[in-house]
Amino acid sequence: MTRKKVKLAFIANDSARKATYKKRKKGLIKKIDELTTLCGIEACAIVYSPYDSQPEVWPSPFGVQRVLSKFRRMPELEQSKKMVNQEGFLKQRIMKAKEQLKKHRKDNREKEMTQIMYQYLSAGKVLHNMTMIDLNDLAWLVEQNLKEVNRRMETLHKTAQSQRAVDVAAIAAADVAARGRDKAKVEQVDALEVAGGEAMPKQQWYMDMMNGGADETLSFGDVGHSNAFWHNHYFP
Repeated sequence: MTRKKVKLAFIANDSARKATYKKRKKGLIKKIDELTTLCGIEACAIVYSPYDSQPEVWPSPFGVQRVLSKFRRMPELEQSKKMVNQEGFLKQRIMKAKEQLKKHRKDNREKEMTQIMYQYLSAGKVLHNMTMIDLNDLAWLVEQNLKEVNRRMETLHKTAQSQRAVDVAAIAAADVAARGRDKAKVEQVDALEVAGGEAMPKQQWYMDMMNGGADETLSFGDVGHSNAFWHNHYFP
């Protein structure tokens, strides 16, 4: 179950105010204790109230004296840098609310002018019952939209140029690869031709033998025919 939002105002009922004080004081002390434990910082609390004869001191009188002494040794400007009283706190809240109101008014005005602009662009209506302030706001809005359109067109143009450059590079790379493959094929054919030319003399002995020999006529039955003769004659 979510906790309902509490109205930050003085509680007029005495019993309700006392009960709230005790509950909030206990929660405050607990939060300070958790803050010092989790973050390793020095903190203290002194709480005066009409409901207690003595002020509530945390963590102890000695601990409070140590923290206050460290605080007093700081320059005065640093001491009051982040201090705020009730009046200052309310001024901050009012300033923040004014800034939010200003922002909402600006957003609403821009939406109103945008709607009027689209109405005149789509229906072609004539500008009637518009003050000079309205016309200035409308002109500013049109100018901002034109700037946005030009910015998007420029972005698309740059993207198209980049894509075109990538495509050209890819085509060039493919052409270089194709040229490399063609060159490799030519070199492979040349290598095979060279290898074939070198192998032919070594294989000629078999052709000569089948044809009966070009210079000498020998048969396998000749006594003078030997392996040494064939090796020395055809494989010098």
